[in-house]
Amino acid sequence: MSLLSLKTLSLQIGGTPVLQGIDLDMAQGQITAITGESGSGKSMTALAIMGLLPQGAKQQGQILLDGTDIVQTPEPALCRMRGNAMGMVFQEPMTALNPVQTIGAQVAETIRVHEKVTKAEAHARAAAMLDRVGLKVAPTRYPHELSGGQRQRVVIAMAIAMRPKLLIADEPTTALDVTTQARILDLLQGLVDEFGMGLLLITHDLAVVADVADRIAVMQHGRIVEHGPTSDLLCTMRHPYTRALFAASTHAVDLPAVQNDAPLLAVRNVMRDYPTKRLSLFGSRPTFRALDDVSLTINRGERVGLVGESGCGKSTLTRAILGLEPVQGGQITLDGAPVLHGELALRRKMQVVFQDPYGSFNPRHRVDRLITEPFHLLDNPPKGAARDKAIAKALTDVGLPSDAADKYIHEFSGGQRQRLAIARALIVEPDLIIFDEAVSALDVSVRAQVLDLIADICRKRPLAYLFISHDLSVVRSITDRVLVMQGGKIVESGLTESVFADPQHPYTKSLIAAAPQLPELAHAADAL
Repeated sequence: MSLLSLKTLSLQIGGTPVLQGIDLDMAQGQITAITGESGSGKSMTALAIMGLLPQGAKQQGQILLDGTDIVQTPEPALCRMRGNAMGMVFQEPMTALNPVQTIGAQVAETIRVHEKVTKAEAHARAAAMLDRVGLKVAPTRYPHELSGGQRQRVVIAMAIAMRPKLLIADEPTTALDVTTQARILDLLQGLVDEFGMGLLLITHDLAVVADVADRIAVMQHGRIVEHGPTSDLLCTMRHPYTRALFAASTHAVDLPAVQNDAPLLAVRNVMRDYPTKRLSLFGSRPTFRALDDVSLTINRGERVGLVGESGCGKSTLTRAILGLEPVQGGQITLDGAPVLHGELALRRKMQVVFQDPYGSFNPRHRVDRLITEPFHLLDNPPKGAARDKAIAKALTDVGLPSDAADKYIHEFSGGQRQRLAIARALIVEPDLIIFDEAVSALDVSVRAQVLDLIADICRKRPLAYLFISHDLSVVRSITDRVLVMQGGKIVESGLTESVFADPQHPYTKSLIAAAPQLPELAHAADAL
């Protein structure tokens, strides 16, 4: 008998079909991956299995977990099953963690909800479970004191505390760097082997799917269009949508040649220290060096990548370049002029595109106001017809119609929002744009579209940018040169293809080795 069986599962929310006739079987001890574009129904399938659908949702069909139909199970019984028979790991661990409770107490609470054990026993088991997931910090720590990978391990410990038969992991590695991602995936595989549970992995990262899954189900518009054993599906890819997905995952961008080698941005021997906790009441505060003698240059029209693990100093360097944080040593210049903390004179020449476009926009304002926010940096911003013309040009440059100016940000998809973020950055015609994980939250097909857009913009204007990303394949495709950062230092730099093909520094080698790859997919697709 299957551990999990979905039979003709259909779901409507507010009269809109979300899932249509889903059939899926999963055995105990098996890793099954569900992949597809954003909005395909992957996460909603997971929520249906957990019985966490929004109010007003109407579902038909069966969801059998070890013979029990979850669709027909009353809520009190479902509460007993969640965490006990099935657990879930969410994409963003901070949404699942209590910020005012220690991590040990949160894992212990999961145990005490389902078992009648003493507080001391629950905390002892919680500590053992945190150790099992490889978390080498004290259970008395709070979530905000941990890195993203450490928080994800806490959430995994909570999900497996009762050793459930089924573990659902919804995009568990999306926001993690490549080495942390590799560790989390190894951990999940090890738990499946040790506990014999089934793992339902939901992700748009097809390299992860190919690397860890026993079976793959490809979803499109609420339907499973193709499924089967991983090796068989990757070799055949019978459905056009499957082929399109995997082609997008290896999409290569055609960047134009750099026409100008004049220096634009210069970072020279920059130091940045942060104060840490006092070791004693009257003792001096020690400091943590986030940037340690960092030097780099970006020429006009040059595309430079910046890679490294979380905590290596990438974000600190970004803020320093933008003049948002002071530095304790060294100098940053843009076009020969020093970049100073709090100085807005040079900010017009630099813009930034963030990972989460929705979080960087005010949802109460229309697009015309949102993308013209950088106009406050201009001495004489355009008004009237000139302003309307600038808005229309910025929107059309990123592939959006000019009438998008009258809409609100919630009316756009994730990829469209990122296009709007790029339009906002371009509207003042900067010399340098910083892309800070600008495509990491996008599915593979939308990511390919945004990367093509960036390349197209480079063909239209001599745009220089610093592209920061955990995704090494994207960096390899969209940059001319790459910088590798570790522990606040630039440990390797060079032409992108040279660094990836023949890395010199051990840390660079470890990053490239940890990145999931799709080595045979292109050949498989070509053979069809």
